[in-house]
Amino acid sequence: MNCIEVKNVTKRFKDVTALNNVSLKFEGEKIYGLLGRNGAGKSTLLNVITNRIFADEGEVVVNGELAVENDSAQRNIYLMSEKSYYPEAMKVKDVFRWSQEFYPLFDMESALELADKFGLNVGKKVKELSTGYSSIFKIAVALSVNTPFVLLDEPVLGLDANHRDMFYKLLIEKYNDNPMTLVISTHLIEEVANIIEGIVIIKSGEILKNESCDEILSQGYTVTGSVSAIDDFVRGKEVIGYDTLGGLKTAYVMGHIAREDVPYGLEVTKLDLQKLFIQLTN
Repeated sequence: MNCIEVKNVTKRFKDVTALNNVSLKFEGEKIYGLLGRNGAGKSTLLNVITNRIFADEGEVVVNGELAVENDSAQRNIYLMSEKSYYPEAMKVKDVFRWSQEFYPLFDMESALELADKFGLNVGKKVKELSTGYSSIFKIAVALSVNTPFVLLDEPVLGLDANHRDMFYKLLIEKYNDNPMTLVISTHLIEEVANIIEGIVIIKSGEILKNESCDEILSQGYTVTGSVSAIDDFVRGKEVIGYDTLGGLKTAYVMGHIAREDVPYGLEVTKLDLQKLFIQLTN
């Protein structure tokens, strides 16, 4: 079975419980958003999955095999993380060649093409790269390894708006050409809302939501109208947030409503993922 299963995983750092009895599944050929505030446990979870740290309790299973100290299982996964594990004195182009040794399906042509698109000088040493270009370098590797599972931990760190937009477009192109499981760990909810299929929301080491994007967003709705009309409409309802612009007010409401029950003058649309995330993680 093509999936990563996390079963009852707990990880503690002295008195801090970074992961508390976490269970979830990343199924094959889907794009997941692993969403949480800084310090929520996102990076710890990805590091446990990839054996960079070990759980105190529980287990990780990759395609039916236990992942702990199992090179066969780990070769199915690539983790792009904020921390660089490459030799700092090594040139980018040499890291690309080195990656071929660990990932037999690594596409050197793709990596060099991506580097060129982003303006990355592959003759530079890893330690000479800025924060943004360090991210670009790791993106080039991540999109070229051709493993069944690619985990991206805050992948757009240090990138400007143009490079972030380019990254998401290239990510979707890669996924369409060669479907894989992508897990994007981020706190930039608005940037990934339109590309993720599954959502895992984590807070203080515990999973709050683990559902499809459609399922989560169907749990509420957004309603917009005049300030007075909105105030009247939402009375007694579970409102998770408001926005006001001039004489218009928008409310983000949990629950369901039939179209015929919407008063004249009000507009109902899909729930905003960012608003839901903020409410759940407050």
